[in-house]
Amino acid sequence: MGHKESKVAGVDLDDETIDRLTKNTNYTPEQIRQWHEAFLRDCPNGKLSPRQFTEVYKKFYPEHEAEKYSSQVFRTFDTDNNGYIDFVEFLVAVNVNANGDIRDKLGLAFDIYDMNSNGQIDKKEMTKVITAIYDLLGEENRKADNSPENRVKKIMEKLDLNDDKNISRDEFVEGCLKDDILRQLLAPNV
Repeated sequence: MGHKESKVAGVDLDDETIDRLTKNTNYTPEQIRQWHEAFLRDCPNGKLSPRQFTEVYKKFYPEHEAEKYSSQVFRTFDTDNNGYIDFVEFLVAVNVNANGDIRDKLGLAFDIYDMNSNGQIDKKEMTKVITAIYDLLGEENRKADNSPENRVKKIMEKLDLNDDKNISRDEFVEGCLKDDILRQLLAPNV
């Protein structure tokens, strides 16, 4: 492909975008072009829709409910809230997952839980995401201590250090760094 730009109806990858991605990811210009070509093969219009995103999750979790959790992840990656993930949003998210340090990855997990994007996770948000994770993983034991509500109560007790009924980004990241079991539950890929 050389140093040419990728041109597909309305989804050009210009030098300015490549420069910006080179500065904000761990990828070289050539790797960025390769990622872009692959992205366009899957999303010829340059837009990854919520439905397409869920279909990808279903491939990884074919036996279980992927919709709820994938919609939370989609919302987090769609940083401009326009209803789709473009190539820049996609590559930045891939970069954090592949190359980010543990704090970056925990920050991304926090953003998935922070459903209203107010910088805090409340009990209701945490319960929705824990339920979505249970659905995704096919967790059937939802009784007693393992119910989403009881699980969230324990998580809030551990992470809500200032007892304001919310978990801040710092409380989330620091709490997960200090507690391996909690990190495995809340951010299993970190």
